[in-house]
Amino acid sequence: MKLPLSLSSSRRILFGLLAVLPTAAVMQTSLAADAKPTIPIIVKDTTSNYWQIVLAGARKAGKDLNVNVPELGAQSESDINGQISILENAVSENPAAIVISPTQKAALGKPIDEAAKKVKIIGIDSAADSKAFTSFLTTDNVQGGRIAADGLAAAITAKYGKAEGDVALITAIPGVGSLDERAKGFKEEIASKYPGLKLVADKVADGQATTGLNIMTDLITANPNLRGVFASNLIMAQGAGQAIAENKVADKIKLVGFDSDDKLIKLLTDGTIVALVVQDPYRMGYDGIKTALAASKGEKVETFVDTGANLITKENMNSPRSQELLNPKVK
Repeated sequence: MKLPLSLSSSRRILFGLLAVLPTAAVMQTSLAADAKPTIPIIVKDTTSNYWQIVLAGARKAGKDLNVNVPELGAQSESDINGQISILENAVSENPAAIVISPTQKAALGKPIDEAAKKVKIIGIDSAADSKAFTSFLTTDNVQGGRIAADGLAAAITAKYGKAEGDVALITAIPGVGSLDERAKGFKEEIASKYPGLKLVADKVADGQATTGLNIMTDLITANPNLRGVFASNLIMAQGAGQAIAENKVADKIKLVGFDSDDKLIKLLTDGTIVALVVQDPYRMGYDGIKTALAASKGEKVETFVDTGANLITKENMNSPRSQELLNPKVK
């Protein structure tokens, strides 16, 4: 026959259980933290204002959805090998999914194919030669190019009475999917809707603002009848805008840029730039993480999402929607 436990023995057991409980609670909290999914976002250039907006959207999604979101990327859009290494390292950490904006269409195709064998890949902004994306969120860049052409034609018409005369195109880097599509849309719209506009120069730079400045300066010198230019990304618009300002030809040559930052907003405000085609990078970052989380859980997601583009001019730049796009909350 077993004797009942003594009071002192019961107390020792009770105290022992109480001592274990905090440890168990710590272990449970640790397991919960470990269960928090990790979804890195890899952008083209962590120093650029545009990509800072993308990262801000991703960061907010991480907070809202309880996701750990490492913010990764090279420090230049031309650092293709750097981005490939970052992607490979991210895959090796076994994340729940990865969000990436490929720096170069051809070069990132195979690395993305390889990465997608191990983890869900969500693409944003720019395409790659890969069919392995689970979902792709981007501006319809062909449509963005068409919007730029319409904006440029309207500005030339306002100045000269008709949409006619010489125009030029400046592209930042060769072989970038989004930029190639913008150029395609711009050229197609000019050819189909504005027969009076003649594309006299189609220049491709190296991603540096100083190159955009030099190209624009050369265009001004070599083409006395130039009436309009489309600079198809933020960096080229900065360089071209500086050249327009330095040469004091804003009244004669109408410049349309793509994307925005403080410099371009100032150039739009003072009339150096007549219009900006502005995307919604905050939405790309936020919805990229949201889509990646859903995909990592096996939920059905859209294979393609158009995040939109808007033409912002000096006349409409103070509207609520324009301000939302021009001045998103980065922090």
